[in-house]
Amino acid sequence: MNVHDLIGIGFGPSNVALAIALEEQRQMGRQLDTLFLEKQPNFAWHKDMLLEGTDMQISFLKDLATLRNPSSRFTFVNYLFEKGRLQDFINLKTFFPSRYEFNDYLAWAASHFDNQCAYGEEVVEIAPEMFRNQVSLLRVTSRDADGSTHERLTQNLVLGIGGAPNIPDCFRPLKSDQRVFHSSRYLGRIEKLDRAQRIAVIGAGQSAAEIFLDLHGRPNAAQVDLIMRGRAMHPSDDSPSVNEIFNSEFTDYIYSRTPEERASLLDEFRHTNYAAPDIDQIDQIFDILYTQKVTGNARHRLLTHTETRAVLANDDGIQLQLLNRDTGEVQSASYDAVILATGYTRNQHRDLLAPLAPYLADFTVDRHYRLQSTSEFKPAVFVQGASETSHGISDTLLSILAVRSREIGAALIKEIGINQEPPTKKAVNA
Repeated sequence: MNVHDLIGIGFGPSNVALAIALEEQRQMGRQLDTLFLEKQPNFAWHKDMLLEGTDMQISFLKDLATLRNPSSRFTFVNYLFEKGRLQDFINLKTFFPSRYEFNDYLAWAASHFDNQCAYGEEVVEIAPEMFRNQVSLLRVTSRDADGSTHERLTQNLVLGIGGAPNIPDCFRPLKSDQRVFHSSRYLGRIEKLDRAQRIAVIGAGQSAAEIFLDLHGRPNAAQVDLIMRGRAMHPSDDSPSVNEIFNSEFTDYIYSRTPEERASLLDEFRHTNYAAPDIDQIDQIFDILYTQKVTGNARHRLLTHTETRAVLANDDGIQLQLLNRDTGEVQSASYDAVILATGYTRNQHRDLLAPLAPYLADFTVDRHYRLQSTSEFKPAVFVQGASETSHGISDTLLSILAVRSREIGAALIKEIGINQEPPTKKAVNA
């Protein structure tokens, strides 16, 4: 069985950026045997949130390559040039392309690595391979759409699997109910619920605002309740001074702080990313609600300082017990659909790497995103997008993809350069 230098799990923006960085390192004479495994049948980036009229919240210059190598052929500007739209985009006079166009850019970049990616394969196990009382390799087992399993050996591993939908505890018993779903599945589910007339959207962030506005503009004129725990919708803070926390240099700063200082910094800058829609969307929502007051047609409601205490599903709909946190009053409301715009969790890499846990130092990540390990564990295991508490809010965002890919690529090249003992590059029997 061939031994790969690197297997990447997931082929979203993080690992596409890494593939680009490694490709450009290869052009300088450093060629690696790399394979990526992606459970989706083809490249897709938040496909169920590609809503009409939604734009990116970061500059196109924070693409997959520019901040690492502005002359790369994989920049957004070169994408526009190759697509014949560069001059037209310039005439738009914007730093923020539509989300649909940026997804097309990401898919275009990913398409250059089709020969390095096995789509439609979900990784089901990562196991240690022993050699001379050491873990020298990792055995990666995946399952394809037909149910067939595939085993591969790798010298190193990088996980770029993104976030898992955060489902509040009270909704977990209804995971099989098609009327309750996370925002990550919005478009695919809402099209099948075209007769839904009463819809609850739970959340106070960008996704919640976008879904509310999308539902408002749909022809079936559904009544929508936007339900949030906070007292008000807070706009994202994207001022130049605050945005410096997304600069690559800030990663060094926050990593050098104590855990207490890191937690304080994350809390201080929370509204740059969490529960913080763009101000223009907040304006649109309040304009809609104000117009309702003028016309007397109260189609939608904004329920602030409200939380869901209990959920019951029956033939008539989804019954929510809603607590008003100001008055303590609990009211019951019935909906045809409930959409959970409740964000994501970033701990699923721990489940996937559970067989390796005895060798990993409580999943602690070093500055270059490598999981620290015991002396008998030789493979390098890197994680992307799972280190917010140690590397800052930007870790889960697009802002630092280009720079992070350079750092991981450099650490990987160094690791392979010093790790040449058998059986790392020899054929190994299955």
